[in-house]
Amino acid sequence: MAASNKTTAVYRLIMVGSGGVGKSALTLQYMYDEFVVDYEPTKADSYRKAVMLDGEEVQIDILDTAGQENYAAIRDTYIRSGEGFLLVFDVTDAESFQDLNELYEQILRVKNGGTNIPAILVGNKIDLAERRKVPLEEAEQKARSWSIRYIETSAKTKHNVDKVFCELMRIVRPFKNPVRETGPTTTSGRQTKPIKSGKHKKCIIL
Repeated sequence: MAASNKTTAVYRLIMVGSGGVGKSALTLQYMYDEFVVDYEPTKADSYRKAVMLDGEEVQIDILDTAGQENYAAIRDTYIRSGEGFLLVFDVTDAESFQDLNELYEQILRVKNGGTNIPAILVGNKIDLAERRKVPLEEAEQKARSWSIRYIETSAKTKHNVDKVFCELMRIVRPFKNPVRETGPTTTSGRQTKPIKSGKHKKCIIL
């Protein structure tokens, strides 16, 4: 009788926000440890990588959507495929913060799941503190009104970049259908690394 293979969980995360807020910069910093200043906007770019999430090997699938208004009509398709959402705005751009209201409403409408949507509100570009336009308190209040977390990031310095992706996967995890797995090996046959007791659980790219 053939041995059953372990199924690696795939986390499909969607980057949502206006153009120029740093969605691509956050994604590329997380995936490749690179800070890209000038990024040519496209309709959408998809990235997938194996990561360790709390001692379990999983796949993270990030869809970096375009923020331009002319692509809004096809955003429904992306939202429908997503399991978790990073709602990104630029802390130096108050308009990008306001734009998220419509985007969040679109997510709620497409997912049709009430307000219980796995998401994190992300205030990016906090390295530009002297140009800040959106107060911390206002962003935190917005997140509370949506019953989601608020985390501030800098794609340039990588502050909290790993954290937002890892935390979103942890939020998504209870929503996924649990897969009963046997054996300590991955699909490639490698053994998963055990978590040492007393250590903080990590989320690392393999």
